[in-house]
Amino acid sequence: MSSYALHAERFVLPGGLAGAGYLMVSDGLFGAWSAERPSCEIVELGDSWVGPGLVDTHIHGFFGHATTDRDPQGINEASLELARRGTTAWLPTTFTDSVESIAAQCAAIADASDAREKGFIGARIPGIYLEGPFFTEKHKGAQNPAYLKAPSYEDFSLWQEHARGLIVKSALAAEHEEAPAYIARLASEGVITALGHSDASFEEGIAAVNAGATVFVHTYNGMSGLHHRNPGLVGCAMVTRDTYAELICDGLHVAPGACEALVKAKGWEHVALITDCLGCGGLPEGRYMSGGLPVVLKGGLCYLEDSDSIAGSILTLAQGVKNMADWGIVGAEQAIRMGSEVAARSAGIDFECGFILPGRDADLNVYAPDLSLRATYVGGEPVPAE
Repeated sequence: MSSYALHAERFVLPGGLAGAGYLMVSDGLFGAWSAERPSCEIVELGDSWVGPGLVDTHIHGFFGHATTDRDPQGINEASLELARRGTTAWLPTTFTDSVESIAAQCAAIADASDAREKGFIGARIPGIYLEGPFFTEKHKGAQNPAYLKAPSYEDFSLWQEHARGLIVKSALAAEHEEAPAYIARLASEGVITALGHSDASFEEGIAAVNAGATVFVHTYNGMSGLHHRNPGLVGCAMVTRDTYAELICDGLHVAPGACEALVKAKGWEHVALITDCLGCGGLPEGRYMSGGLPVVLKGGLCYLEDSDSIAGSILTLAQGVKNMADWGIVGAEQAIRMGSEVAARSAGIDFECGFILPGRDADLNVYAPDLSLRATYVGGEPVPAE
């Protein structure tokens, strides 16, 4: 199908929620939306909602493949499986590791992106996210403590060289003495910095935001909490203007009530839904390795082996979007935007994904009215079933 129109009941467009109409797709790119039936092939979607393909800006891997494997083919296999579940763009996310290993991971991700042939039907890779190693011990979570260190622009430059310029986001703990200078340097180069795995005070968080940090890493998890005499990094996330709060919305990492509190404090337009999914996402319960550490997958979560400490999620972003609407925190339109438009803006990649706009790659999801995922298209082509 080189040129056709999708007919559905609702369309999540940049200017607002459009009603029943037709969305043109030509040669893999979005065309215009119209209420009038065009003279071309029509793909009938009935009572469906059509929204931008979902953008996961914090995810370590999927379906048995992780960034730590340093395997370009595995990254692309994960991309296909993600697309089958509604994610059409992702930032492969590294763990705290040795400088040399992170460099190798960045190179493998860049190789995966370069190796894709025209017409590859899988989630796109608009960038790389460095989660660590610039964290501190207290809130290290499932990050390997052997490789924790202070922020270093020299290290970042090495990784960016191996990534061939693909790194768009870097996380760090705000309490490091070197944090403000690192943040400012990356901001001057257009790279997003995110605050997390941190015991920073409210004041240290504000100083980091003033230096240019704009994102909070999986808000609530792995950071100093909100207290009425010490607002902590959670409080900083809630009150700072023009920053974005990542949110793992599986109902296990963060209770629905806390999700609602964050959305009400910050506004849904500044809460980016993420998964923080590990490489064992999509696989059965059992024992796996993640970020160089043994983990156990059970009950919908990954835990560090022989511990009750959460290592990461196995959430899909489409399920996270549905959760936010099912919990009554936001409406269906807002939930879709939080997993696509807001997420893309938070990572500075909104110029290439996250929106239904004429001339852009026709990456989209088709939802039932209850936000169950019905179909995904990448470049105007339906993603094949498993």
